[in-house]
Amino acid sequence: MTLSVRTAPPPIGVPEREARLAALRQQMEAAGVAAVLLGATTSLRYFTGLNWYASERFVGAIVHAGGGLEYVLPRFELDKIEGLIRLPGDILTWEEEDSPFRLIAGRIGARDKLALDERMALSMYRSLCGVMDSARLVDSGPMIQSLRSRKSPAEIALMAHAMTVTLEVHRRTHAQLRAGQRASDVVRFIDEQHRELIGAGNTFCIVSFGEDTSLPHGGETDRILAPGDVVLIDTGAPIDGYTSDITRTYVFGEATSEVRTVWELEKAAQAAAWAAARIGMPCESVDAAARAVVEQAGYGPDYRLPGVPHRTGHGIGLDIHEGPYLVRGDTTPLDVGMCFSNEPMMVIPGRFGVRLEDHFHMTADGPVWFTRPQTSLDDPFAGVSAF
Repeated sequence: MTLSVRTAPPPIGVPEREARLAALRQQMEAAGVAAVLLGATTSLRYFTGLNWYASERFVGAIVHAGGGLEYVLPRFELDKIEGLIRLPGDILTWEEEDSPFRLIAGRIGARDKLALDERMALSMYRSLCGVMDSARLVDSGPMIQSLRSRKSPAEIALMAHAMTVTLEVHRRTHAQLRAGQRASDVVRFIDEQHRELIGAGNTFCIVSFGEDTSLPHGGETDRILAPGDVVLIDTGAPIDGYTSDITRTYVFGEATSEVRTVWELEKAAQAAAWAAARIGMPCESVDAAARAVVEQAGYGPDYRLPGVPHRTGHGIGLDIHEGPYLVRGDTTPLDVGMCFSNEPMMVIPGRFGVRLEDHFHMTADGPVWFTRPQTSLDDPFAGVSAF
């Protein structure tokens, strides 16, 4: 799927969100649930398009199995939030001295079950328990995840564009590296490049040099780049809420033979995971395939170091990490539309780490890469065309 940086795909439209709500209501009916309560989470955005930040003040929506949609929000935010609502629904407001949870409870039948957004704060669950029988409060997670885990063509197009942009940012970053540069300088450059290309800054950014690359999420110091350092950069940025997430690892200068060996092993593990991703196979089988390559080379086993300290991959969408996961114990069958990272990171403790991270989406014919994986340690962006 090739997209120009200047021709971003359209955002998710009202018809698709209405179809999502219809699918959710079918699941609600099957589960005997009268309503689903969405908090200020990515699931609120997924179903309604309303993007709001989580805080101690409840903002969200009640999705009724019978077809109603009600937004719940503080009265003083009405003018602002009303202007952000794209999917029609009734608006219920509460004043500062009121309990939004009592308001919510009053919208649910006395014996009906209310399914809660799994990403809502525990404090909000406890507040609901104060005004409703806790036995009537159930988890909406299985219903919502089954829908969100299978991306539509529109969602895949948005992520494909975001990934393409971030790969270009990686290429530009590699080209401007210089000795004496601080990791924070590189983070700033990456943010500026994302803003230039898509008008949004980094969703996250990890820039690691030298032994900091052995820490999967980077070190705590603002390390200075020196010749011979392994460089690991992991970053992404959002388009209509759908984020990219790509990691590249290479060397600033000449790589040692050990780094080359470990880099090639990481590459082989990533390739094995890709080859194992087949419709109907359990998610954990992809992780097992990557680990088998690493263990056959004498590393590990399991999560022992030197070796692979974490899962092979995670789902991705409106959240950078979302289920299902490519990890031992996740037996979810791979299905069309599921999207995953592929990143079985190799770690040599206290010395260096190598993570090659690309994402793929599942089709009936197997996995399809969002971006072309890194093919070379010495020329990390070989074959990547500049915008």
